[in-house]
Amino acid sequence: MFQFQPTQAPFIRPGVVIHEADALVGGLLAKFALTLKKRGFAVAGCVRRDGQVIDLASECPVSSDMAAHAAKAFRAAMRDDSDLVVIDDFAACTAAAREMLATIEPGQGLALPVLSAIPGTQVQHWLDFAGQGGSMVAPKTKALWQWWGPERLYRDLALGVASDEVRQIVVGPRWLMVQGPAGAGLAYLPRSAKDLLGRLPQLRKQSLRQLADLSAAWDPLEMALGIAAINAHYNRFDLAAEMGNGADTFGGQAGRVVVVGAFPGLSEVLRNPQVIETEPRPGEYPTVAMDTLLPGCAATVVASSTLINRSLPRILRLAHGSRIALVGPATPLTPRLYHYGAEVLGGLVVRDAKGLGEAVRAGAMPREFTRFGNYMHIRHERETAPRCKFRA
Repeated sequence: MFQFQPTQAPFIRPGVVIHEADALVGGLLAKFALTLKKRGFAVAGCVRRDGQVIDLASECPVSSDMAAHAAKAFRAAMRDDSDLVVIDDFAACTAAAREMLATIEPGQGLALPVLSAIPGTQVQHWLDFAGQGGSMVAPKTKALWQWWGPERLYRDLALGVASDEVRQIVVGPRWLMVQGPAGAGLAYLPRSAKDLLGRLPQLRKQSLRQLADLSAAWDPLEMALGIAAINAHYNRFDLAAEMGNGADTFGGQAGRVVVVGAFPGLSEVLRNPQVIETEPRPGEYPTVAMDTLLPGCAATVVASSTLINRSLPRILRLAHGSRIALVGPATPLTPRLYHYGAEVLGGLVVRDAKGLGEAVRAGAMPREFTRFGNYMHIRHERETAPRCKFRA
C-alpha cells in the first residue's frame, strides 16, 4: 500500500505543554487548535478525550490507537501543507515525527508548528527529543497563543476577509483607500505608488479577499494594499465601537509608557511617554531603542504604520506582558488581534467613502480624515481573576 513520503525531510517547530502528572490537557489543546481552524487555518493531528482518539481535521472519533493515527495525521499534514499539527500524546508525536524524518528548526521561519504535551516529571524526554530547538509552554491559552506567534497575525486577518467585490481603489500621494460593499479601509504608502497605478484596472477585478492576501507580500505597495483591503472588511460603515482612538485608556497608567510612532495630541492623553520614532526629535528615541525600552514597560501605544512596515510582530514580542494599544487610520478593528497581545484597537471608521477617496487622491493628511469618518476603538476586557485549571 502506497504511503506518502516527503521528497525531503520536513522542518518542524515543536512546542510542548508541560503539565502536572494528573492533569488532562487534551481539551485545552483541542480548544486552541479548533479556534485556529474556525478562523480558517488548516489544522491536523489528534487528541485523546473520554477514552477516544479525536481527529482534529474531521473533529470525529477515529480509533483508540493513538500512535497509528498520529503517524497518519502527521503524513496528511505534510501532504496538505497544514498550518498546525497537534498530538497530545508525546510518545506518539515523537514517533510520528521520526517516521517522517522531521528536522527540528528553531524560531519561526517556514517550519511546521507541532504541539504536544508531557508531564513535568518527564521533561528530560522532551529535551532528548528537541534539545534547544523547541519551546516549553505553560498549560494556559495565553501561553499557547504566544507560542503560536504574532508573525501569523497577517494570515489570520486575511483569512477572515470575505470574497466581496471591490468597489474602488483610490491611490494618493501618501495614502491609499480600498472600498468594499460594507466598509472602506486605509493604508499609508511607504513609497511612491507609480508602479501600482498601472496595475489598478486588474487589481479592481480581484475580490476583497484576494487583495487582503497581498498582506503576505514583501513588496511594500502590495502590503499596503492588502492592509487597506483588510480594513475595508473589518472597519465597517456600521461598526459599533467607542469614540476616540483609545490611547487615553493608558492615560493614568502607572509605570513606563512607551509610544512607537508619535501621533497628534500625544501630550494631552499620556504623561511623560517614552517616544520611539524613525527620525527622532529632541527627547525622543530611535527605533534601535525598542530592544531596551519595550521589555518591562507597563504599557505600549503602537502606530498602525507598524502593520505595513512589518515591525508590529517584533514589537508585540518585545512588549509581551505589557498593555498594548494599536492606533491609527490603518488599524483593523477586529477581536482577532486580541490573542496576539493587543488590548486596545483604535482605527478609522469611514462614513463618507466618496469624500474620503477624493481627499486621499488630493493628498489629505490623517487629521483631515475625520471629515469623512470617526476615529473609534474597541478593547479587550482584561482578566482580573486567575483561571481554573482546564479539565477535559
